[in-house]
Amino acid sequence: MAEPQIFHQRLIVKAEHLDELNHVNNVQYLQWVQDVAKGHWEKAAKEEWLENFVWVVLNHFIEYKKPAYLGDKLLIQTHINEFQGPKSNRFVRITNEETQELLVQASTWWCMLHADSLRPARITSDMIDYYEKNQ
Repeated sequence: MAEPQIFHQRLIVKAEHLDELNHVNNVQYLQWVQDVAKGHWEKAAKEEWLENFVWVVLNHFIEYKKPAYLGDKLLIQTHINEFQGPKSNRFVRITNEETQELLVQASTWWCMLHADSLRPARITSDMIDYYEKNQ
């Protein structure tokens, strides 16, 4: 696989992202991991792929390094590490954009399914080539 291109999103922590300890809730980070993956797929995929395929999570591994607080500016970056049949492994880093500190890193295995049957769909070499050029 070619050197991965990084897809990113930015956001500012809002009150609804916080837990009772006044820092970002762990579940919120997981939602952002899923949101950036979806955003990347929607940006990089051909229209026909968006119509014919969906992704489901097989597993998440997430490491919480430091907390984020109300008003923090976050940078969420993602790229795909590996493709295997119908699966891909995606890496996500969430950093505080002002301090450059790593807050969270996650690795997620996703499985691509046919949208109509919900059965696994092999990721083709054409898809991988297109992804590497158009992400």
